[in-house]
Amino acid sequence: MIKLATVSPCYNEEEVLKHSVERLTALFDRMIAEGLISADSMMVFVNDGSRDRTWEIIRELHAENKFVKGINLAHNVGHQNAIMAGMMTAREWADAVITIDADLQDDIECIPQMVRHFEAGNEIVYGVKVSRDADPLVKKLTAQAFYKLQNRMGVESIYNHADFRLLSRRALDLLSTYQEHNLYLRGLIPQIGLQHTTVDDHISERYAGSSKYTVGKMLGLALNGITAFSVKPLYLVFNIGIIFLIVAFGIGIYVTYALLTGAAVKGWASLILSIWLVGGFILISLGIIGTYIGKIFTEVKQRPLYHVRDLLL
Repeated sequence: MIKLATVSPCYNEEEVLKHSVERLTALFDRMIAEGLISADSMMVFVNDGSRDRTWEIIRELHAENKFVKGINLAHNVGHQNAIMAGMMTAREWADAVITIDADLQDDIECIPQMVRHFEAGNEIVYGVKVSRDADPLVKKLTAQAFYKLQNRMGVESIYNHADFRLLSRRALDLLSTYQEHNLYLRGLIPQIGLQHTTVDDHISERYAGSSKYTVGKMLGLALNGITAFSVKPLYLVFNIGIIFLIVAFGIGIYVTYALLTGAAVKGWASLILSIWLVGGFILISLGIIGTYIGKIFTEVKQRPLYHVRDLLL
């Protein structure tokens, strides 16, 4: 039997925590009875600087439930860093770690399947979303578009996989050697290269409350994912610049011809259009280059990803 730890990042999740713990406790009891996991397995909740009663509820649940452990971060560090904090802490406690959001929209019935795949020799097991019926239409469409864009940009990732996965202690030890600060775990973990497989994940409705992963945060994660693993946007800027030069050369030929034949028409529309077009392209180019420079600026400082304030063991 393996010693299992689930890791769940929490940001203002007071409405769902107790219900989620009840569901996970019932699952743990069943898996222990079936001999899949040991009785000292655990569920680890990482409080990522919540502004509600999330940490107080984690403390209450820890006092009454033998499975519950808690990690209280010193301040909000974001979803990816909170997951990393939980994994790096829990790898000292368990043989394998499963990351799953605290709202349990991911299918917890996949967890026994993940454990069986781990026992069969897989070091990483990905939960792949086969049904997004519970997701809003906008989120569904933008997520699918993003995965396709990632692929075109050369980012290696598992299609329709978010952050529901199992990692062995060996996989976590290897992950700990990556010192990146611009974390995008969906692209980072496949680079570990250990034996892996997938399980089908059916997304369900939230029990209560609303998702804390806003459109802005999703766009930020998407930008981080592309810029952390691909330099194709920089090459794209260069290629568009070449196209602009070709167009400018063509315009130059036309202007020369118009002057020689007397066909030139006085006006400012074409001039203004050209200025706005070229100016917009320059600003976009500077923005892309500035994003990469900003990533370098963050990386070279080598600041810690997180600080743990309290541990409930």
